[in-house]
Amino acid sequence: MSEKVLKLGIPAGSLQKATLGLFNRAGFHVSEAARSYRPTIDDSEIDAVCLRAQEMSRYVNDGVLDAGITGYDWILENNSDVVEVCELAYSKATSRPTRWVLAVPNESSVQKPEDLAGGLVATELLQATQRYFAEKDIDVKVEFSWGATEVKARLVDAIVELTETGSSIRANNLRIIDTLITSTTRFIANKEAWEDPFKREKIENIAILLKAAINAKSKVGLKLNIKKENLEEILQLLPAEKSPTISNLVDSDFVAIDVIVDDKVERVLVPALKRAGASGIISYPLNKVIH
Repeated sequence: MSEKVLKLGIPAGSLQKATLGLFNRAGFHVSEAARSYRPTIDDSEIDAVCLRAQEMSRYVNDGVLDAGITGYDWILENNSDVVEVCELAYSKATSRPTRWVLAVPNESSVQKPEDLAGGLVATELLQATQRYFAEKDIDVKVEFSWGATEVKARLVDAIVELTETGSSIRANNLRIIDTLITSTTRFIANKEAWEDPFKREKIENIAILLKAAINAKSKVGLKLNIKKENLEEILQLLPAEKSPTISNLVDSDFVAIDVIVDDKVERVLVPALKRAGASGIISYPLNKVIH
């Protein structure tokens, strides 16, 4: 192993599979050994360890780790003083932000947070929930609850639970009365590590590649040939990333176009390009898109 090593935290649990997949798309070949918290990575300058996202920011704050990936919610919960290197728009199921919501059973008479005064609220996000009610000057008792809080909703007056799509909340016959925190995944660094030239460059390099892999996930590349006389019509159709690359062909009557588009646009765009006279249309996946 290199003498210069970045101690990197990868979230265990629900985010682990998505995170390892993201690293692989970014060009880091990561293998996850069964029942091991030490994934192997094909970079001798990175020493990776899997930890719960809930505690990641504490270890980064304390310098046990140089950098790590966790949710914005847990940075707030732990009151961690870390460098937020970048936001990474991915989660365990979708690319949408997750939310910590205040929810009650459908049959509850509670309609707003103030109706919970004197009541009991269960959550895993203890400190942030206590601050939320304190800021609203609502006197409630907040108790800690390990995971699957939805099933406890009928044992207490309300719960504060994490949701990404809202399906679990609905499945448990609960309704949301407020949102406490909207959270996304963050790449964070220890402040002392951030001042170290080697570690900072390594962290910044990883951030660039991870963001590039996320950007590429929803995009495809298109190559096509078109007669020069139809070029302006084709250019009007293309929602280009910056602008398309246009190259001359051996046949001087034609040019080649290379462009990046959103994958949802592709299914509408390709038939339109064909009708406008494009030929030799090739669609290909992208590994990384760097803005």
